[in-house]
Amino acid sequence: MKRRTFLIGISASGAAVALPGAILAQPTQDDLLAPGALPDKSFGAEDAPVTVIEYASLTCPHCRTFHVDIWPAFKEKYVDTGQVRFIMREFPFDPRSTAGFMLARCMGDDKWYATIDLLYRTQDSWARVSDGSNAMKSVMGMTGMDDASFEACLQDEELVQQVQSVAEAGRGFGVDSTPTFFVNGQMHKGVLSLERFSEIVDLLIAASRS
Repeated sequence: MKRRTFLIGISASGAAVALPGAILAQPTQDDLLAPGALPDKSFGAEDAPVTVIEYASLTCPHCRTFHVDIWPAFKEKYVDTGQVRFIMREFPFDPRSTAGFMLARCMGDDKWYATIDLLYRTQDSWARVSDGSNAMKSVMGMTGMDDASFEACLQDEELVQQVQSVAEAGRGFGVDSTPTFFVNGQMHKGVLSLERFSEIVDLLIAASRS
């Protein structure tokens, strides 16, 4: 069985996957920001007073809700104004999410988030359909990725291991559901509304100025 078939031939179940790794009782900000198996994908100023780290799965409906409905306004209010640095990390719960994250990485830095956004917005068309291979190939065709590049990306054993290692590290920090956010090191599980984010972030920003 080809790696590609293993990755996207199984429908997303939404069930959690047990990932190995010891769980740290209370990870510090330094623990959370230590270099991982893949370079972090981040938005905003590195010296922003608040750092938000998100662990997400591309087949997770709640993660889609955050990225489609909440992230644009959050980014405009906090990230684009230099108040928050936002880091997105891979935490796939199923083979198709792993495949999606791999394909986004294979698109390169300049097209990475556009691909993530596309996969979230088209989630219903590929995440739980019977023919995952053709469904994902069709979606990735919108980005300009051809079939040969699609196949080569999903057969990259090193990249599979790197994505899984990012998830394993997240589990070591106590992540067991998506989305999970760390705001200056404090864990918050589930989708946070813009209002709830503001309650948390505004206090931290104010404290940094005092």
